[in-house]
Amino acid sequence: MPNRTPLYIFGQPLIDEATIRQIHTCAQTGSYAALTADAHYGYSHPIGGVVAYKDQISLSGVGFDIACGNKAVRTTVDVQDLDIASLMDEIERVISFGIGQKNQERADHPVLDRIDRMDLGIPASQKRSLLDKAIGQLGTVGAGNHFVDLFSDEGGKLWIGVHFGSRGFGHTLTMGFIALAQGKAFGDRVQEGSMDAPPILFMQDTPMGQAYLEALDLAGAYAYAGRDWVVNRILQILQARADYEVHNHHNFAWKETHYGEQYWVVRKGCTPAFPGQQGFIGSTMLDESVIVEGLDSPEARSSLYSTVHGAGRVMSRRQATGKIKWQENTDGTRRLVQVSPGKVDYRKTQISARAAGVELRGGGADESPECYKNLSEVLAYHANTIRVLHRLQPIGVIMAGVDIYDPYKD
Repeated sequence: MPNRTPLYIFGQPLIDEATIRQIHTCAQTGSYAALTADAHYGYSHPIGGVVAYKDQISLSGVGFDIACGNKAVRTTVDVQDLDIASLMDEIERVISFGIGQKNQERADHPVLDRIDRMDLGIPASQKRSLLDKAIGQLGTVGAGNHFVDLFSDEGGKLWIGVHFGSRGFGHTLTMGFIALAQGKAFGDRVQEGSMDAPPILFMQDTPMGQAYLEALDLAGAYAYAGRDWVVNRILQILQARADYEVHNHHNFAWKETHYGEQYWVVRKGCTPAFPGQQGFIGSTMLDESVIVEGLDSPEARSSLYSTVHGAGRVMSRRQATGKIKWQENTDGTRRLVQVSPGKVDYRKTQISARAAGVELRGGGADESPECYKNLSEVLAYHANTIRVLHRLQPIGVIMAGVDIYDPYKD
């Protein structure tokens, strides 16, 4: 497929052809585009894809989990002084994990007042539903690759790292704007379309474009508030403080200047990495994560100052876990049934975690290390665009388990 716009690809040997085709499709309507070395196939826009649009905003480029991002803080606590297992028990008790889960503790924040006052031109009933979801899920972590991790750095200090986004609030906003883009009402049932469908774009100077930008701003503030709440709650458990923090989105749209002109830059699964800007890049549940800082270089400029947000998948969740489904028991409870086997034996991952001294809670075959690329190899392709400031060894990992049933989709 011909590409009419500049396109820079990092680590092309690590990226499959379907993902490269996706970024070519997105680049047709953009001015500049790039793929990071952790890139993999996504919905209408690859994860690890960045595109600059002159006067359009790409819903597909932001994705369903608006403002998903990472936060990491260094605490004043020495790892050697902690009982990690007991600390993980308490975190698991307090923080809620799983799709659609509500927070066990009420998390209050001024962003909820902003959501209550939002005016996106949607029906009052939909607005109330969005507010209720935002209130209930603020400070919850979700499922999939979202996590709360504990790390030890080079000096033996404890770090807290989290990865999640705007939860059901952001997903519902996205589905609502897909409905509007299809000429339907916000809240109507929609067809999400093919994975290879062209991106959904809004002109910035239209009422719908302006409403979507307001929705992004709200979802971004909400995601930041949730990550702040979780980290602060863990600091309360520790009775400690943080003396250093890194915090940013990787599913978002920013108004930025590149090559002397302003653009709407969408990064889906990409960490902003302008010169001097720092970011937390998580790895797999058993491998080293990093804190990085952006550099200025020709390659960095070609990437629109973007870098990876993780190691990047090499195996689909279905391939890893096999086919599983929930069955309802006669007493109304549900149980998970393995219909066909997957490629990953999660018991081996749990054994490896114990051998490595990692307290692992939850998770599943689809999040095992073999489902991901090697982060060190991925970062090597970005060597001229970032430098590593801190290397963090995992000592505790909490994710939603595969046995957590929830009737909601977010």
